[in-house]
Amino acid sequence: MLRFLRIFIAITLILSAVNLCQADHWNQFRGPGGSGIADGCSPPVRIGEDSLTWRVEVPQGHSSPALSTDHIFLTAIEDDRLITLAFEKETGRLAWRKEAPKVKIERIHETSSPASSTPYVDTDRVIVYFGSFGLICYDLDGKELWQREIPTPRSLYGMATSPIVHGENIILVLDDENNIEGGKLSQSKVIAVSKQTGETVWETARPFNRSGWSTPMIWNHDGGQDLVVLGNWRLYGYDPKNGEERWFTEGFAKETIAVPVAGDGKLYASASMLGGAGDEQPDPTPFWESVLQFDKNGDGRFGRDEISHYFTFPLRPELPLGHPGYGFPLPGETDARRKRQEGYFSWVDDNKDGFWTKEELVKRMAVGRGRPVLLAIRPGGSGDVTESHAAWEVNRNIPEIPSPVYYDGRVYMVRDGGILSSVDTADGSSVYRKRLNANGHYSASPVVASGNIYLVSNKGEISVVKSGDDFVVLHEHDLSEVTYATPAIDRSTIYFRTANHLAAYRQSE
Repeated sequence: MLRFLRIFIAITLILSAVNLCQADHWNQFRGPGGSGIADGCSPPVRIGEDSLTWRVEVPQGHSSPALSTDHIFLTAIEDDRLITLAFEKETGRLAWRKEAPKVKIERIHETSSPASSTPYVDTDRVIVYFGSFGLICYDLDGKELWQREIPTPRSLYGMATSPIVHGENIILVLDDENNIEGGKLSQSKVIAVSKQTGETVWETARPFNRSGWSTPMIWNHDGGQDLVVLGNWRLYGYDPKNGEERWFTEGFAKETIAVPVAGDGKLYASASMLGGAGDEQPDPTPFWESVLQFDKNGDGRFGRDEISHYFTFPLRPELPLGHPGYGFPLPGETDARRKRQEGYFSWVDDNKDGFWTKEELVKRMAVGRGRPVLLAIRPGGSGDVTESHAAWEVNRNIPEIPSPVYYDGRVYMVRDGGILSSVDTADGSSVYRKRLNANGHYSASPVVASGNIYLVSNKGEISVVKSGDDFVVLHEHDLSEVTYATPAIDRSTIYFRTANHLAAYRQSE
């Protein structure tokens, strides 16, 4: 009898874990609630040819996979047509492909994509957002249920925010660069539309916000629920039922991308310094050395007469000249760019002697770029909670694009250079800061399953790290293909979307 009882309990626990993972399926950007956590799921740790189940070609796009029970959904662009794709989870076979209405494609950054927003998968429908068009809702078999055209916000690099669902409403952030020009405030806003019809339920203006690329999240805490939206300079909390602004906190940079996460009764939000610097006092040497590439006469300073086509104020000196992420102004052979080059030169040339010195560059490096920060917020505030509800803040190791992930009393962050850091959520103290062997740039956010952290660099180099206070790399694998999308996880499989492929790595059962 005792043996039977033990077997019964073991089977019950297994079925509970399976049901939990299936019930909380990875149905939006970064999975359940945007958390990046796949509770009850056990994808393979050793990712490689032995665990590769299938691999199929996909069109270009940066959106991450979103899952239903049977399918994987992506957005993409092909021959200037925005498309939604559904693949069978078991085989990778294309189940259906739907084109959005033909529209003018929005202007984007060279390293971005018009298909950057991740679908939201509901119980009986999938909702996609394209910045160039708006919202489209399909049933899970690909039948269009409704569409909602939305004017394309003006964005510095193209739209990337993804829709989420709260109750019967789809929530979408539409931050717009058109702000305070000609005496007019920004057209930025957050909207809720009916997931049944696409009609507006409520709309809240965000008049002091400019371009933003963060996806909203719902913060469940002891005092209720807040709709949390990270924007430039500020983090906001709204009532998710009607959009009423409840609170805000300041201290962020102008350009924000990461999704906030919650745990241990607090909210954690991060943003790097403008240009991607993750430390409050970055080493100025690489920035100055990158400028000296323009020093044609070798006198150890950069003169006005040495301005060339490639000259740019450096933000990411590790990138090659001409790369669109290197600095401002962006590449392009135009009269406007030449004027901006002259403007940046004059701005740094503090004494107006026609030359840049290292001291002048260092002086300007942090001006207007904000500060890198991971901020912990306590719930329950109203109005400006910058001072009253801040639990702690960290100003080192802050990523530019990847979101943080909370797991078991720790916040994990990965930034360019392959720097993985762990922060104790009790007080913000550093647990560790370690460099992965995959040391390039990172866009994909870390995700966690079975206590293991999965990370993937832009080069497609995967690292699997054990959670906990010791830095332990369990496995490494190279996808050998550019990867910007965050992986998706179900009960036994992890899915990677690369530049040209979608691949499934499955744990043997």
